Amino acid sequence: MTNPTYDDSAGQPELLPGLVRARARRGKTSAKRPEATLASVAPVAQVLVDIPLAHLDREFDYAVPESMAETAVPGARVKVRFAGQDVDAFVLSRSDASEHAGRLQPLRRVVSAEPVLSQEVAALSRAVAQRYAGSRADVLRLAVPPRHATTEKHPSTPAPPFAARHDDATAAWREDTHGAAFVEGLAAGRSPRAVWSAGPGTDWPRRLAHAAAATHASGRGAILCVPDGKDLARVDQALTQLLGSGHHVALSAESGPSARYRDFLAISRGSTRIVVGTRAAVFAPVHHLGLLAIWDDGDDLYAEPRAPYPHTREVLLLRAEAEKAAVLVAGFARTVEAEYLLSTGWAAEIAPSRGAIRDHLTVSVTGATDRELERDPMARSTRFPARAFEAIRAGLTRGGPVLVQTPRAGYAASLACERCRTPARCTSCRGPLRITGNARPPSCSWCGVDHAGFACPTCGHHGLRAPVRGDARTAEELGRTFSSVVVRTSSGDRVLTEVGDKPAIIVATPGAEPVAEGGYAAVVLLDTWLALGRLDLRTGEEALRRWMNAAALSRQGGHVVAVGDPAEPPLQALVRWDAGGFARREMDERRSAHLPPASRLATITGSPGAVDDVLTLLDAPAATEVLGPIPVETREGTPTESRVVLRAPRQSGNALSEALGELQRLRSARKLDPVRVQVDPPSL
Repeated sequence: MTNPTYDDSAGQPELLPGLVRARARRGKTSAKRPEATLASVAPVAQVLVDIPLAHLDREFDYAVPESMAETAVPGARVKVRFAGQDVDAFVLSRSDASEHAGRLQPLRRVVSAEPVLSQEVAALSRAVAQRYAGSRADVLRLAVPPRHATTEKHPSTPAPPFAARHDDATAAWREDTHGAAFVEGLAAGRSPRAVWSAGPGTDWPRRLAHAAAATHASGRGAILCVPDGKDLARVDQALTQLLGSGHHVALSAESGPSARYRDFLAISRGSTRIVVGTRAAVFAPVHHLGLLAIWDDGDDLYAEPRAPYPHTREVLLLRAEAEKAAVLVAGFARTVEAEYLLSTGWAAEIAPSRGAIRDHLTVSVTGATDRELERDPMARSTRFPARAFEAIRAGLTRGGPVLVQTPRAGYAASLACERCRTPARCTSCRGPLRITGNARPPSCSWCGVDHAGFACPTCGHHGLRAPVRGDARTAEELGRTFSSVVVRTSSGDRVLTEVGDKPAIIVATPGAEPVAEGGYAAVVLLDTWLALGRLDLRTGEEALRRWMNAAALSRQGGHVVAVGDPAEPPLQALVRWDAGGFARREMDERRSAHLPPASRLATITGSPGAVDDVLTLLDAPAATEVLGPIPVETREGTPTESRVVLRAPRQSGNALSEALGELQRLRSARKLDPVRVQVDPPSL
């Protein structure tokens, strides 16, 4: 099947039009000035200065002194004289001539002759900067780690002989529809594109390792992206078990500057072709890239918090299109963006059979339905209905651990009056009160003042209740009920990675669930109403993703019980284990409301005056809707920060990004008040 082109990567961004300053080389001759005369000069280097100013995001020509002719290679780090000071820069290319007819400034020095910026990553940084209306300097700070001179002096160790066979990969993927065909295509040197909805209990780290091995068998490299360090450790272990040591590197910011740069050099020098890492790994300079895979692409950790705020999934798709590499977007749940790839025919679906899902687990919802009230009259008001306790007790009886997922960490994150239900507030700063332990008095979440003698300002009652209970309080309650069973918590900075197969109760927050040896005998999902109570575009999608990730940790024949309203569509999708159907429903609703991925959204946030200024300068496409501005922060009734939302049809998305990029350049050149421009924000 011939795959259509991914529309978000069509074309390359044009350089900023306008007059060229002395010593500056434009990638494209402007129509507003006569074409410069080419002059024969000493060898010329086209460099990109490390200055995150949008109007300086272009190549500049510098003369290469004879002493640097062998070291100032494309991709090397150099120092150049710019605006009266020495600044860092990357050499993008070399040529024998320059468009500038005058005298060129020479390079100051070569910081390192190591070519750390490949042509593919340089082109990717340019595409990402255009897509997110940012500067290449900001993107390259995400792509190229800081230099570690001592590490750079040592050669990279070549990978040992490769022993894995691609027919093992075919066998591992055969149980899913189209899975075997996908890895066979990788081994044959083709570039298939797929969206994989993994079934419950799937050993997904080993599946990704087999996909990487099949790609390596064809003489190509692979990049595997995971959301956090816990998942990184699992895939790292799976690759080591399958391939042996020395065949891959694990990229993580937690590795330290020396280890991180050593691993980066091993990739850049071609010693290693298989990479697993968190969001920055998508920029890894892998030679002969054949596969780009991302696990759980709906995780908010993939949204870069620094400008220009790129999302790993979108960067991966841009790079796959540019380098003609295979794509695997995978997870237990499915994002709307992944479903859009399927609906347009850009990717094919890989999924388990319905029979395999039914054989693995049973999902039920308990709450305040008429039938539940007949069985348990307290089901409407209790946090732990009888069926939830029965599931925990049955799981422990079967001799395995039980997972209890609660959406909040801490003890009692919020308090209210026991009688009138008025939220409890601090008398000093009006902040919400909380309890951090069973022997601690109520205290303010903002200023920390204790309120041991709290009295409700509405009714005068002194009693307090906790509408929302955290993992610590939940573990305490379960410990009292199941006094002979070990109860452990996993949340915050105390995240468990693995637990054994002995009977135990594990209370965890979403994303912190440890993997149980052999799987959990039962999984209980508490407070589902809280996950569905957020005011956000992705509330239902995110809730289902968290529940499915926890439920998928169950063992063969496990039981999953969710406490909530069975009428909620995300809970119905969980019972059916139908992430694809839910994503299609969400996509249809967003298409009718002109929301992503059917449209391109951008937000501009700043002071009211700054937002008004940029709206005056913005030359948006004709089809763009301007929503706002609206105040997002106020002080004493006066708006201090406002936001405007820009919405354009998907076919006009690239034009909107280009208009925002031009706006950034105008703002930078005129030194206007700062605003935050974010294209396709992860939450709205």
